[in-house]
This record gives sequence, structure tokens and C-alpha cells, in this order.
Amino acid sequence: MTSTRRDVLEGTAAAAASLGLLAAAKPARPLRILILGGTGFTGPDQVRYALSRGHQVTVFNRGKQKVEWPGKVEELLGDRSTGDLKSLEGRDWDVCIDNPTTLPFWVRDAAKVLKGRVKQYVFISTISVYNSFDNPNPDETAKVAPYAGKDAFAEKAVTPENYGVLKAVSEQEAQAQFGPAVTIIRPGLIVGPGDQTDRFSYWPVRIARGGDVLAPGDGSDPVQFIDARDLAEWTIRMAETHLYGVYNATGPSRPMTMRGMLEAIEAGVNSHPNLVWVPSKFLDEHKVQPWSDMPVWVPGVGDMQGLGRQSIARAVKAGLNFRPTSVTAADTLAWFKTLPPERQAKLHAGLTPEREAEVLKAWRESAKA
Repeated sequence: MTSTRRDVLEGTAAAAASLGLLAAAKPARPLRILILGGTGFTGPDQVRYALSRGHQVTVFNRGKQKVEWPGKVEELLGDRSTGDLKSLEGRDWDVCIDNPTTLPFWVRDAAKVLKGRVKQYVFISTISVYNSFDNPNPDETAKVAPYAGKDAFAEKAVTPENYGVLKAVSEQEAQAQFGPAVTIIRPGLIVGPGDQTDRFSYWPVRIARGGDVLAPGDGSDPVQFIDARDLAEWTIRMAETHLYGVYNATGPSRPMTMRGMLEAIEAGVNSHPNLVWVPSKFLDEHKVQPWSDMPVWVPGVGDMQGLGRQSIARAVKAGLNFRPTSVTAADTLAWFKTLPPERQAKLHAGLTPEREAEVLKAWRESAKA
């Protein structure tokens, strides 16, 4: 057994034990929880976990996506993009969890009806708020990106370029409106069953298919991600324990390399293909992009060396724990197989089989030269 594989197995065993211990601790009293959104990626997991722990749950959204809940859930309709929050007026909750906000005026408008009526405001942000990733192991005190436009509150659309900046302004608005009773959670890449982006799903699906699998770099680059269920459940526990402040929320609990992740996925989907590690320089020359063509992966050097090394010490101390990556991989693959055949045939991230074969052929030919 390689040291990498040993580390993965030991780490996943510890994570599983920790998960079991924390899951057993019940809240001191039921909470009245308002979830803005609730039907997206992490929202349903928040609702289910909150119900399992005896809380009263209200969700607020446009009613576009219907979800079957395992218990009683109050559903209020409105539209934050148009400022329609009438159904929230005159109501009180112990905690509000704001999942979908990317525009600062959404926080401002929410405060108009919720300020003084919620005891804790949990804002789900992103590690994309940080100004740079050129230093390894940055914590929550790292500088966030400044807004350079005229008026962030006049922004009506989010693009890849302004996503992190607008989240940063939204964080600041949450703190300005709700004061010290704010919890800001900055997740990294969120993965697991239900992820329609396929930014992690590509790997369980590809490894399960077998054959020669193009793997990026030499396997030593650091990776970080978090199962949506781990993020959702910890968010509810943060409300139960009334913890405030800013927290990076990604994982796993111990540093993981790209090789370690793929080995854990292999174990989870019970498939052991031939991983062909291709140097990042060659991939760059052949226009194979980190993150999009090779999901999760970014070379751990240069101006992005901190992306896979975010410090999560504060969140772990506050009770964040993790399913084993092998479990996330197995569950993700099982979910993916429930999708319609036409959806399974077209992944939203990663290389197509044809493109992968083309790059592998070029790599082998270069090795012969």
C-alpha cells in the first residue's frame, strides 16, 4: 500500500468516526429556521437535516422547483430579483439561512423585512471572495476582492468575472445590516449527489467507465472540495450553537492531493482503471484547461497555489466534519445513474471521450519522440 493510499484510508476512517459522533448530538431546543432558497443544491439537504433534528422550517423562493419533504415545511413565495418579499413581513425566526444571494441588493432588501426579526443571519458566500490565491494556507483574514465598479447595489447580473466581488460586497452588507449576529460561510467547490455542474461528478463517472484515464499533472497538486450534505448539515449545527463570524468551509479534513482524490474515488466506485498522468505543461500546450477540462484540479504553483490549500482550521474547530471521499464518489455515481440517458451522455464538465483519447494519443506519441 502506498503512503498516499494509506493516508487516504486513515483520513476517511477518522472522518467517518467524527461524523458519527457529531451526528448523535441533538440540539438543546427546536429552532424556527427560515431558509432563503431551499430548493437548489444544498438547500434540500439543509431542510432534511433540520427536520431530522426537530426544527421548524420555512422556505422562501419563487416556487419554481417542487421538492417532496420528509416532514412539515412551510413554503412562502416571493421573488428577490424583483424585491417581492411581502410574504416575509411581520414574521420572526431564530435564524435565517441565505443560500442563493449573489447580488448585494438582495441582502439589503432582505434586511428591510428581517432586521430585528431574526436572531442569526447565516450568509452562504464563497472562497471566490478572496483577492488572490498566490499564498498557501490563507485563512479568513485574507484580503477580499474590492469592488471597482460604480455601484454594486445597481448590479443586476452576475458573471464569472464579478461573482466573487459581488459576494464580498454582499458579505459586507450582511454585516452592516445584521451586526454581530452574522455567520458568513465561505465554501469551496461543493460536490456530491445533485450537482448539475459535474465539476466533481466527472471523475466518478469517468473512473467507473475504466480504460486509460487522463489524469492531470503528477498527482501531487492539492485539491479541496466539500460534500453538499456535509456543508448543509454543518450550517444547521452552526445555527444550533449560535456561532458567528467568518468561516472557510471546504475539505477534506486532511490535505489531499489529486492522486489521493482519484484513489479514493476508485475505492468508492470499485473501479481501478489505468491513470495516465500527463504533465501540466503538456496539457497547457494542448489547450486542456484546469478546472473545466480537468475538474477540481488546478496546478498547485504560482498565482493559484493557495486555491487547494485554504485553511479550514476555524471551521473544523467549530464542528465541520466530512464524509469519506469514497462515499461521496459512490453516492454521486449512484445519483448520476438516475438521470435521463441523454443527460448522462453529456457531462457539463471534463473532457469528452473523443477529446481525452486525442490528448492521450498525443502524449504517447510525444513520449516516443
